[in-house]
Amino acid sequence: MATFNGAEFLREQICSILSQLGPNDELVISDDGSIDDTLAIIGAFNDGRIKVFINEGSRGYSTNFNNAIEKATGDVIFLSDQDDIWLPSKVEKCLKELKKSDFVVHDAKVVDYNLQILMDSYFDYRNVKPGFVANFVRIGYLGCCMAFKRKVLDKANPMPLKYKVITHDSWLTLVSEFYFSVSLIDEPLLLYRRHGSNVSNGGASEGNSLAFKVYIRVFSLLKIVSRFRIC
Repeated sequence: MATFNGAEFLREQICSILSQLGPNDELVISDDGSIDDTLAIIGAFNDGRIKVFINEGSRGYSTNFNNAIEKATGDVIFLSDQDDIWLPSKVEKCLKELKKSDFVVHDAKVVDYNLQILMDSYFDYRNVKPGFVANFVRIGYLGCCMAFKRKVLDKANPMPLKYKVITHDSWLTLVSEFYFSVSLIDEPLLLYRRHGSNVSNGGASEGNSLAFKVYIRVFSLLKIVSRFRIC
């Protein structure tokens, strides 16, 4: 989980996660210099499964998230935003699917500030489709709905985030679809909260120029193909 001034919704999100973790699991949090009560809320849980890493200076959304991912030690990694709600069967159903796939993405209900449902299915809203080509044309997967095996991260690293062209979750999507087996769970396992202070935009921007979109795709393809030379 990456946090930044997320105090308003953070407690509820952490509760929804910890209730599904075992005694040997971990919740890794990277904080990007929060100046609200974010760190106090995290500390109040007093739970040994929570591991907090505080950045020196602001790194930005994707780099902060990547810092959390790199600090994770588990064989399976779930990504989490700071303001959503994990539904009770999320971990169980993702782990079951990961027995036959390397990378799993599930559907989500889109909700507002007060958790009122705006859309019953993010998959339907974004017309999400599996496969490398479909996601190369337009990334359809939400990072907060991803779970994957350690070997996916090993192939994805080092992530090309310093170029500020592609986000961590888009990169993980393309690497997974190109190199690994991917499964979609056509069931909402998360309440995906949309509100005015969200850090991420819930999908690639539709407002970029055509030239920039082409540039992103060429850049991504070259970076992905180059991984053939990395063992």
